[in-house]
Amino acid sequence: MLSGLALSLALSSLAITTNVVEGNNVFTVSLTKRSDEEMVSNFLQMERDALAAMLEAKMEPAVVEEEEKQSEEIVVQDGAYATQRHLLRGSENGDINEGGKDETVAIHDFSNAQYYGSVSIGTPPQSFKVIFDTGSSNLWVPKEGCSHCGYKIFGLGKDKYNHSKSSSYKENGEEFKIVYGSGAVNGFFSKETVTVSDDVSVTGMDFAEVTDAGGLGIGYVMGRFDGIMGLAFSSISIKGKPTFMDLLLEQNVLKEPIFSFYLGDNTEGELTFGGVDEEKYEGEIEYVDLISSTYWEIDVDGISAGDYSMGKTTAIVDSGTSLLTGPKKEVSKLALQVGAKPNMMGQYTMDCEKLGDVPDLTVTINGSVYTVSGRDLVMKAANTCLFAIMGMDIPEGPQWILGDVFMRKYYTVFDYGNERVGFARVK
Repeated sequence: MLSGLALSLALSSLAITTNVVEGNNVFTVSLTKRSDEEMVSNFLQMERDALAAMLEAKMEPAVVEEEEKQSEEIVVQDGAYATQRHLLRGSENGDINEGGKDETVAIHDFSNAQYYGSVSIGTPPQSFKVIFDTGSSNLWVPKEGCSHCGYKIFGLGKDKYNHSKSSSYKENGEEFKIVYGSGAVNGFFSKETVTVSDDVSVTGMDFAEVTDAGGLGIGYVMGRFDGIMGLAFSSISIKGKPTFMDLLLEQNVLKEPIFSFYLGDNTEGELTFGGVDEEKYEGEIEYVDLISSTYWEIDVDGISAGDYSMGKTTAIVDSGTSLLTGPKKEVSKLALQVGAKPNMMGQYTMDCEKLGDVPDLTVTINGSVYTVSGRDLVMKAANTCLFAIMGMDIPEGPQWILGDVFMRKYYTVFDYGNERVGFARVK
C-alpha cells in the first residue's frame, strides 16, 4: 500500500451507498468524503498528541528530530509519518524482499484518507467500509476477536468478519503480514466471495482476516474505515495472490480492464469498474504509460509553482493519500514560496489571510500540463490553514505522490490491461 500520513479520525459513523450501472459489465461504487474541516482538525489533534508524547518522554522536539535522523526509529508510534523512511517493499527490518510477494512495507497507514466505499464478503454478505487504494494490492478486513481494532463499548469498534457465518468461506491459513513504520498488521488468508455494489461479485478470492492491527496505531482504532481494498498489481501482492481486478477479469465480470475515480469536492465521489463515466469529465482522456506494473507509477516531466521548479522526476497516482507529497527539500522550497511554516509532524500551516497569494501548482506529464490552483493547495478549517503538500523522502521509490488533492481536479482512469493511467479535467 502506498502513501503515508497519520491522523486521528472522527468517531461518528460514515454513510456509504453503492450503485450499479446496469448493462455492459460496468458498475459504480459511491465514495464518501471526509470534510476538510475534519481533516485539519485531525492534523492538529495529532500534533497535540505528538507534543504530549514528547513531554511525557521528557524529550524536546529538536532532540527527537536528531534522534530520528540517527536511528530512523519512530517517536510517535501512532503516527504514520515515520513510514516515509521505509522502502516500498521489504521485510520487517526494512530489507528488500526480492519479488515483493511475501511482505509489503507500506509508505502510509491510511489514517488520513478522505474517501471510503463499501465491500461485502461472504454468504450471506458481511459489509465493510474500505479504502479503495491504488497503492496496494490485497484486500484485508478485521476478523472477529481482532486485537487493536476498536472497542464497541466506546463506540469505536470495527465491523469484523466471522467466517463461521459464511457458507462460501474456504480455509487457506497462509500468513498475511504488512509492515508499517509504526509496526506490523498481521493475520491470515482465507478464500471468499467478495461483492462490490449490490450484486457484482467474484468467487474464491484470497483476502486477509486481520488478527492484530496494532501497526496502524490509534488512527485506525478511532478511524471510520474497517479495511483496505488494494487496486495495484499482483506483482506487489502479498504471497502473489490474485488481486480483485485480476479476478474481475478472469471471471469475465468487467467490460474493459479499467477502473476510474471521480473524487467529489465537498460531495460524494465515484469509483467505476469496467469503464468511465463521461458525465464526470470534459475533453479527452490523456494517457501515460506506467514505469512498471507494480504501483501506478509514472514519469513526470516537471513540477512548478511560482518561482519554484523541478525537472524530471517520478510519481505514483495514489487514491489512498489525501495530500500531495514530495521530497522534503523540494517541498520546503515550495512552502517557502507560499509562506507556510513547518510543524513538528512534517506538515505545513500558513496564514489564512494569504490564501490569495498561493501560486498554482503545475505538473507536466507526458507533455501535458495539469494545474492545481493555489486555493486547492490549502485545506481550511476555522482559523487554521494547512498546506496540502507535505515532505516525504521515499528511498528507492517514487519521488512524488499525486494523492486526492490532485485526483479531485482530474478524472483518473487506471488502465489495468494496457498498464497506463489517464487524466481528464473534471466537470
